[in-house]
Amino acid sequence: MIEPPSFHAIAAMIVTIAMFFGFARSKLSTEIVSLLTIAVIAVFLYFFPLPEMKPTDGLAIAFSGFGHYALITICALMIMGRGLVVTGALEPAAQLLERLFKWNLQLGLLISLVAAMALSMAVNDTPVLVLLLPIFVSLAARGALPASKTLIPLNAAVLIGGMATTIGTSTNILVVSIASDLGLPEMGVFHYTPIVLFAAAIALPYLWLVMPRLLKDNRTEDTRVRRRFQARLRVSEDGPLTGELLSDVLPRLSESVTVHDPPIGRLQPQQRLLISGTQEGIEDAMRTLRGEAAPDWVLSKIKREAAARDEDVIVVEVAVTGDSRLLGRTLPSSGIADRYGVAVLGVHRPERWSSGQRLKGDYAEGDLRFAEGDVLMVTGLRANLEEFARADSLLMLEGMRELPRRSKAVMAAVIMGGAIFTASIGLFPIAISALAGAILMFVTGCVKFDRVGRALSAKVIVLVAASIAVGAIVESSGAAAWLGATLSLGLSALAPALVLAAVMLFVTVLTNFASNATAATVGTPIAFSIATELGLPPEPLVLAVLFGCNLCYATPIAYQTNMLIMGEGSYEFADYIRTGVPLVLLMVTTLSILLVLTYQL
Repeated sequence: MIEPPSFHAIAAMIVTIAMFFGFARSKLSTEIVSLLTIAVIAVFLYFFPLPEMKPTDGLAIAFSGFGHYALITICALMIMGRGLVVTGALEPAAQLLERLFKWNLQLGLLISLVAAMALSMAVNDTPVLVLLLPIFVSLAARGALPASKTLIPLNAAVLIGGMATTIGTSTNILVVSIASDLGLPEMGVFHYTPIVLFAAAIALPYLWLVMPRLLKDNRTEDTRVRRRFQARLRVSEDGPLTGELLSDVLPRLSESVTVHDPPIGRLQPQQRLLISGTQEGIEDAMRTLRGEAAPDWVLSKIKREAAARDEDVIVVEVAVTGDSRLLGRTLPSSGIADRYGVAVLGVHRPERWSSGQRLKGDYAEGDLRFAEGDVLMVTGLRANLEEFARADSLLMLEGMRELPRRSKAVMAAVIMGGAIFTASIGLFPIAISALAGAILMFVTGCVKFDRVGRALSAKVIVLVAASIAVGAIVESSGAAAWLGATLSLGLSALAPALVLAAVMLFVTVLTNFASNATAATVGTPIAFSIATELGLPPEPLVLAVLFGCNLCYATPIAYQTNMLIMGEGSYEFADYIRTGVPLVLLMVTTLSILLVLTYQL
């Protein structure tokens, strides 16, 4: 006979259910629901403390998430991911995938999902996602599939791959260790890999074809005018353009870039290509072809000043007003570079340039005279750009942004690679390697201290803290143990396949609403107890627990990678439920059947 749950266990289950409905209904923001959950736990445990605890001990449980290693790890990983983005370290990988996605979007997504599964079999899930996340965000910015349609499928692929080996996640190691302590023979790294690979093959079409269609395009509408600028791209002496035919060069350029008056024959050093495109398109052309849209001496001067002042190089759009000194002047006669130390990369003339047609006046030869309403794309240091706009009566428009600090790209990649490698081989815990990596990002200047706020998401921080607090009270109050004992009593009359499915679903619920560590520590002993009572071998039941701990697709609080993608994909709680619940049911059904067939139950 099972005793009824304690007062605190009932309260813990009520708080958990209330938090779930608060997230699911989306009436209040994620941050508000998370903070309210933490506040309710703190106040409740202060006035109704757990047995053998003081009222102030409950505050430690409620607020423990803010100092928990999982939250610190997530923040450190966000900082390292920011370092990869602002230095442009991932641009080569993004360009490679961009070409694949440009050739075929669906094939590009399929290959990415398979690669994510394969990587996470040997490397911890979190570093794999941190490595891939900025790449897919960059791809979305380049015009591939929206991040909101790819990040949840990508995360699911990483989680499935991590489930396939005993070293794929720390939770796998925890379950195997507990089972070994309880008397189960130790499992090898690939002991159950074939089962997971078969299930992954069945789930892959859902991740690839169905999941993206269940997700909305959460891209915020870009209200900026997509101006097209005319620019002169110089062929450098040692660049990839020298000696090339233009027909071979064009496929490397973005679709937003147009080449005017294409030259005949092979390109020669210092030859100029007259191109037009958006700000991003021209910057991409400069980077891809290693050509310059402004004199080399002024660009080198800007880079030297930026390094000396430890500042970022900015690109901004400025409009020529009726009072500007530039009216009627050409670019060479304006003396902009000499006066202000900034470089004009391109010119946009309203109405005449919206369709990409060529400006009147030969801009390639420099005799285009500036007129009121022209928009210049200018690069330089912030102070110099502001002085240029003030002194020459220019209107600084929206769209100011920093250029990647590419001189730090290799350093950022080495730091991230070192953190991932040391965590994956078990040399350091992921928390230590991530913290060390974040510190090195600061010390080396890959990420600046005053910009760290851009790397962190307040939504993710309070959500992680709330989920840790809920997991702590579910375990401390005895709610998890009571649920396990109740489950054991109700399974005695079921067939083995249904027993495995029920255990897996129970652990999955714990994982999605408490934590996978709680699910592992509670579920593994329960699996042994059920095996003894029902006369079943313990190993398939232990594997049911291990698989259930990894089926954390249905809520953002289930696993830290779910929270990492939440901000970048602009996801709501309902997005995880809509896409995750069908995947959970598919995986539970498939894995249960495979366990029955494998162990001949």
